[in-house]
Amino acid sequence: MLYWTLVFLVIALVAGLFGFGGIASASAGVAQILFAIFVVLFLVSLVVGLVRRR
Repeated sequence: MLYWTLVFLVIALVAGLFGFGGIASASAGVAQILFAIFVVLFLVSLVVGLVRRR
């Protein structure tokens, strides 16, 4: 999932560089959503791993 976040971030940067504002903002929005989901899943797996270890 982090891979897709980086892909959409690169698409947003390239689109912004060429002046496609709508595509850049849409790609940046998708990248932010995917990154937030990635962080939540990471924290959940971290907590589950710590609870299981005990």
